[in-house]
Amino acid sequence: MTANPKKLAKQPEHPLDDLIRTDRIPHIWCPGCGIGTAFSSCLSAIKATGLPYNRFTMVSGIGCSARGAGYIKLDSFHTTHGRAIPFASGIKMARPDLKVIVFSGDGDLFAIGGNHFIHAARRNMDLVVICVNNLTYGMTGGQVAATTPNMAKSTTTPLGNPDAPFNLPLLAYASGASYVARWTILHTRDLTTAINEAIMRKGFSFIEVLSPCPVNYGRRNKEKPIDTLKLYQDRTIIKNGADPVKADIDFGKGVVIGKFVDVDRSTCDDRYSEITRPCSDD
Repeated sequence: MTANPKKLAKQPEHPLDDLIRTDRIPHIWCPGCGIGTAFSSCLSAIKATGLPYNRFTMVSGIGCSARGAGYIKLDSFHTTHGRAIPFASGIKMARPDLKVIVFSGDGDLFAIGGNHFIHAARRNMDLVVICVNNLTYGMTGGQVAATTPNMAKSTTTPLGNPDAPFNLPLLAYASGASYVARWTILHTRDLTTAINEAIMRKGFSFIEVLSPCPVNYGRRNKEKPIDTLKLYQDRTIIKNGADPVKADIDFGKGVVIGKFVDVDRSTCDDRYSEITRPCSDD
């Protein structure tokens, strides 16, 4: 009996198979969600550095985006809610040679974890923080978040959110981040480039990624994933070097995206090494 050559042919490998824990696929993210795209950009950026994978670690907290740490084939830490940045800071101080990436969501990083974000940016911890912002608490039922737009509906604001959301690039800049950027999951090449830049530089780098949540945000606000992508295409303005004050999310007037801040200043690691350096006999 002649073997079927199609069955004998080796299945093609995915370009990111060396970074994905394929034993955990299929993932948990919903159809139409943009987290997978953001995660793929992050993996592509890691691969593009050419650095050995044992030089990297990923840390996340709790939430839809935070599940990314469980799908990457690197040393990774899936930590408690809101505490990804403290864990990452401890790793970086213990192993300054590592590239430490925090991959999490807007709820984890800017609600329960907001204070940790502010102080890590203030200290200029040498971390790359990637925030997938889907404007809601996606995993726990669609409650209002620190980033939910004014008058948008959620399970806890069924008549519309009366409060103003955080402007995340402005918050990062005001707190002391030395690299600040925002892209959408539609701008995958720009996003990948930004993450790669952040990895290869020193200091606290923050990248916001706008992403649709079709189930818990889109459904309540009558916005389909394709509608969100059309907003990303038609109502975003790429403006590198823009004032973060003008980076609020208002698709009515247009949302500014791009690289807002890229400055050099001493990191927490640098200053810690300086004060702990043994005194010379001189």
